[in-house]
Amino acid sequence: MADIYIYPNTIRAVKVTGAQVREWLERSAGIYNQIDPAKGGEQELVNAKFPAFNFDVIAGVQYKIDPTQPSRYDNDGKLVDANARRIKDLTYNGKAVTDDQVFIVATNNYRAGGGGNFPGNDGSTIVLEAPDLTRDAIMRFIIERKEVAPKADGSWSLVTPTGNVTMTFLTGPNAAAYQPAGIKIEKIGDAPEGFVKYRIVG
Repeated sequence: MADIYIYPNTIRAVKVTGAQVREWLERSAGIYNQIDPAKGGEQELVNAKFPAFNFDVIAGVQYKIDPTQPSRYDNDGKLVDANARRIKDLTYNGKAVTDDQVFIVATNNYRAGGGGNFPGNDGSTIVLEAPDLTRDAIMRFIIERKEVAPKADGSWSLVTPTGNVTMTFLTGPNAAAYQPAGIKIEKIGDAPEGFVKYRIVG
């Protein structure tokens, strides 16, 4: 497990508002380049300069990400466009999340302590500091369950742009064998350095 999860992070819980949850997700949405439907053609979806470990998904809420909108935060977590909003239709248990709604979010000490410069995570919102290493908790979970078959729960999705534009992304050559049901993507062809290029078709 240490080869997969190399950092000795420990478990934390933070108490945040609905507004902070939205900002947290806006920060994560910076992993996507802005797609321009008016320009058309192939456009690379993933921002290669964005650290992948800063792409957080918060379980329990549902939302959409609109990549045609500019990113609210830059790669370092600095607010660069206060009017930009990529997170759409943020809900919890089927109801719209309100700014003053309260959530307890499980995360790790790195994120809760300010790692990645995420809104609502500066150390002041921590309500639980557990001594358990995250990787140890994962190992115990696997041992107790004996068999684990993780799958995407469909809690978030991308807004597909209109017009003659094709969103593309690179992945490994073996990824096709693990394509989730219902995900509409098509292989375009091989890419440099052993990658494969796919496009999102709807």
